[in-house]
Amino acid sequence: MEFGLLNEFSPVGLSALEEATSRNALLVSVISVWEVGMLESKRRIHLRLPCEEWVKKALANPAVRLAPLSPEIALESTRLPGGLRGDPADQMLVATARRMGARLLTRDKKLIEYGRRGHVSVVPA
Repeated sequence: MEFGLLNEFSPVGLSALEEATSRNALLVSVISVWEVGMLESKRRIHLRLPCEEWVKKALANPAVRLAPLSPEIALESTRLPGGLRGDPADQMLVATARRMGARLLTRDKKLIEYGRRGHVSVVPA
């Protein structure tokens, strides 16, 4: 599968992405960078550039800010309300969104349902 960003999103997801980009307020979690590296190394996604170069180029966009993994986010990821368990990366993404007051753009059905229960703001991608 060729990994392309814009054709991967629903109209609602694309609209949210464009809105955040227009405000230079697009947050990318360091965990998402890790996930891209893992998916690429397992050949589940294919990038047009070497992974490190692709990530560097993506993060160089002035609309993008890298959301760090802070001790507070790491701890919150272990204490999320509503019983979100399973994937530690998902837990860290949710904790990052909650701590930073951000909306989480995702296709993950488990995270979308978690958002519907009011624990995090989610935009279905």
